Amino acid sequence: MNRNRLEAAAKQGIISREQVEALLNFLDSEKSVSDDDHSEDHMKFVRGFGDVFITLGIVFVAVASAQINMISLLNIIPLVLLIATTEWLVRGRRLVLPGIALLISSLYFASQLIELSMADYGLLNLLFLTALAGLFYWRYKIPFTLLPIALGCIAMISVIIEIDLFHAQYVFIIYGLSVFAAAMWFDARDINRKTRFSDAAFWLHLLAAPLVVHGVMVTLLASTGPLPFKEVLIIAFFIAFFLVALYVDRRALLVSSLSYAIYAVIALSKSNAFAIENLTLLIFAAFGAFIIFFGTYWYKIRSFVYAKTAGFVLSRYVPPFIDHS
Repeated sequence: MNRNRLEAAAKQGIISREQVEALLNFLDSEKSVSDDDHSEDHMKFVRGFGDVFITLGIVFVAVASAQINMISLLNIIPLVLLIATTEWLVRGRRLVLPGIALLISSLYFASQLIELSMADYGLLNLLFLTALAGLFYWRYKIPFTLLPIALGCIAMISVIIEIDLFHAQYVFIIYGLSVFAAAMWFDARDINRKTRFSDAAFWLHLLAAPLVVHGVMVTLLASTGPLPFKEVLIIAFFIAFFLVALYVDRRALLVSSLSYAIYAVIALSKSNAFAIENLTLLIFAAFGAFIIFFGTYWYKIRSFVYAKTAGFVLSRYVPPFIDHS
């Protein structure tokens, strides 16, 4: 919409001259906001098969280079080449999927450069790799970069506090909730899911979900409650997890919890009261139907369940409860 079209509409009496000026002022203000915050440009994950083709090429080069037997210091060569390629493909052409492959490859060769296997310098190595991922995010704004950054922070905290993660499963819950809070911070800045903040939140949700679910499920499975008490609790947790995912409009949260939910249903149904032939196949089919149904009617169900909570304070930070179908 430009001045000529608006003035033509004014000449035909559709709008007034005052409305023309008001609309032009509004459009100019919107454009200035967009220009001032150029970092808000939304980068598509895959723009076409060309992105996949380029990514395959990066993977082939990285894997081949990794198989070359060379001393640690020589890993600086593929690392520099990868960074130069990132400047070309991500900084210049804004390709996201190849950028993810370049980031992972760069982190690998950086770990080989500093010999990550040296236990005496484990914390410094983790700090170096996390800082490198942070520089990637600062420079290229690839949302996926926040996932290795979060993983690096979790690993460094675990090393600093010297905690045994195999015997302190509750720590996974703390880590998961912390990452979930960070994801919601990004989501709250883009409830309409149009900018890179939404993409960043997606990757953090994808990390937070398995951390929370693993911590809760291992704790429940280790409890001494009678069967089927534990399995019922697991199913109840899955339902609660589903309601949270529905509220914040993030299906990614459900992916990691499905495997535990399937286990709980199978364990519960294998008792004498539920003995059925081909039970496991039936349960997988039921969960497949569940995924298809809720995937199809996600927004309709979300609107039905939470429409009356639209006036709540927390609802300001999640997408509107609108049935898009």
